[in-house]
Amino acid sequence: MAEKFIHPAAVVDEGAKIGDGTRVWHWCHIMKGVEIGENCNIGEHAFIETGVVLGNNVKVKNNVALYTGIICEDDVFLGPNCVFTNVANPRSFIERKNEFKRTLIKKGATIGANATIVCGHDVEEYAFIGAGSVVTKTVPAYTMVVGNPAKFYSYVCKCGVKLGADLSCPACKARYRKNRDGAIEPEA
Repeated sequence: MAEKFIHPAAVVDEGAKIGDGTRVWHWCHIMKGVEIGENCNIGEHAFIETGVVLGNNVKVKNNVALYTGIICEDDVFLGPNCVFTNVANPRSFIERKNEFKRTLIKKGATIGANATIVCGHDVEEYAFIGAGSVVTKTVPAYTMVVGNPAKFYSYVCKCGVKLGADLSCPACKARYRKNRDGAIEPEA
């Protein structure tokens, strides 16, 4: 397994856990109490606050700040300059650390460049948030949302390609179906 790489210009506080094969680039700050899995890539100018958990093979592109309460499962992609919050009603003169909200980004999800994820709203498996979108509610699995506020655009395959009307992928030929709850899932 590859060794982790931490650029000399990065600051990694004592007590941060970083998995094998992970690369941390220039001018990043990773605080104590952060857990980063194996084979991740943390782009330049990233900030990762105490309590954040990143699974394996997570890509955090340049200029992303992850605050307490953010959890990313395996294979998540966080595009450049995407934004996360952790307090619903921040005020500089009122400390609300006891009101931090958790946001879970599930396996294989993609957050596009410059998208904003308002705290407390999860992004389900293999969901795709379009660039510049503002997420104000939970995004279902295999769903692409775009706009401000983010709204349904299409269903997407695990490979990231828009599904056809028959819920099949034109690229990898995977097929999907709606379950009893109306959610999209791969055919068995």
